[in-house]
Amino acid sequence: MSALAQPLAQSVVQSVDWLAIAPPTLAAVVALAVLVADLFVSDARKAVLGWVSVAGLAASALLLLPLLDGDRSTFCLTGATHACSYTADRFTLVIQFLVLGGALLAALLSVTALKDAGRRVPEGEFWFLLLSSAAGAALLPASRDLATLVVALEVASLPAFALVGIRHGDRRSSEAALKFFLSSVTATTVSLMGISFVYASTGTLYLTQVADRIQHVDGQLHTLAQTGVVLTLVGFAFKTAAVPFHFWVPDTYVGAPLPIAAYLSVVGKAVGFSGLILVTVVAFPSYADVWGPALAGLAALTMTVGNVAALRQQATRAYSAVRLLAWSSVGQAGYLLVPIAAAGYTEDAQKAIGSTVAYALMYAAVNLGAFAVAALVGRTRSLNRITDYRGLYASNPLTALLLAFFLLCLAGLPPGVIGLFAKVTVFSAAVDAGLGWLAVVMAVNVVIALFYYLQWTALLFRAPEGEPGRLRVPAPVTAALALTGVLGVVLSGAPQLVLRFAATGLFG
Repeated sequence: MSALAQPLAQSVVQSVDWLAIAPPTLAAVVALAVLVADLFVSDARKAVLGWVSVAGLAASALLLLPLLDGDRSTFCLTGATHACSYTADRFTLVIQFLVLGGALLAALLSVTALKDAGRRVPEGEFWFLLLSSAAGAALLPASRDLATLVVALEVASLPAFALVGIRHGDRRSSEAALKFFLSSVTATTVSLMGISFVYASTGTLYLTQVADRIQHVDGQLHTLAQTGVVLTLVGFAFKTAAVPFHFWVPDTYVGAPLPIAAYLSVVGKAVGFSGLILVTVVAFPSYADVWGPALAGLAALTMTVGNVAALRQQATRAYSAVRLLAWSSVGQAGYLLVPIAAAGYTEDAQKAIGSTVAYALMYAAVNLGAFAVAALVGRTRSLNRITDYRGLYASNPLTALLLAFFLLCLAGLPPGVIGLFAKVTVFSAAVDAGLGWLAVVMAVNVVIALFYYLQWTALLFRAPEGEPGRLRVPAPVTAALALTGVLGVVLSGAPQLVLRFAATGLFG
């Protein structure tokens, strides 16, 4: 009896690589610390919680540096079959850098936003929710089993619902949170049903084992496995805001505090796309003939609907600047889907995935910068219309130049060289995979997007209506603008820092 118990005990006990899990763990620990500290900090000193949160996110990002020396895995099965629940490989570290960096910039914007909001937003709860969501988002790219993947997805999503609707007495905020919640719960339900079907047909949740066993399922379970794959992909399509699962995006971005809209536009997308990459390329490579064409169709539909809707935004409509950025983010999601779809048509799937990661890094830097300017303008012009940006160069030359640079990067025009190269990389991924029709659709959409990006850019340099009022730029917003601006300029000057991911493998 004892002889049988000993091997069983050895298979249950696992060693934990604390360094590998340090980045998301530290973010979670700081979240709990801020929540407890909120009970003892007076209202006059609540701002300290914000700076503690900013420091915690910065420290979490710095903890990625010791992990650069090689792949690390933990929470692994022992025995002949090697499968792990947590892996810190190059893909994980790049996405974690994007997530924690994006959360840090959103936190810097939030410091000023909370000060302007007065007591309409409870600061302790706000910082706890933001840090918790960032911890879940940082855990997701490292997840290598379906259970951990879903838990990380929900830890990232559930606090985000509350963050969108956190402003007291704001009807738009509450409505946005409800739409976001209902769509996300639907996505989770569909994903969980798909995952349960995959587990029933393969008998495992580990991604590498699923990839091996799903090719050899019993004939009676083949339909169940196919249904599981499709439902799992549909669930993640909701999370990426792919059309037709995008309906929550514009109202959610308008109703949320602007720093949270910026956070969702970058970190929320990183969560959805990293999860989609893991289930397609790692777990379901044998079903590439199913998810490849499906994602190609979604990519074409998403970029077209997003760009056409952005083009139709009326400059004088309330919140039209935020709505344009929201629809633009939907269009950008279509571009991000292209290389993932291409991975289903090529033998070098990792190179295609590298194109998505390279584009995501460019998009994160410049989109956060655009939202930072929108948050700055929104401090004095609460309706945040596109016409409110007319003559911005006359009152704030540097801010106007930065916004123009960010918009040109998103459009893919010089001097936004990194935007141009990232689009070319995605375009090449489609062509190399034989998806010429998708490359043509992308080219048409890039032209459509040029119109509304250049229209907004030109407005910045037109003569202002009336006497231009100078915007006071608070220190945290200045830091966010400086970080995104420097990052965009550096990447445009040395695009190989990002584009090398499109030429090398990311998975260990």
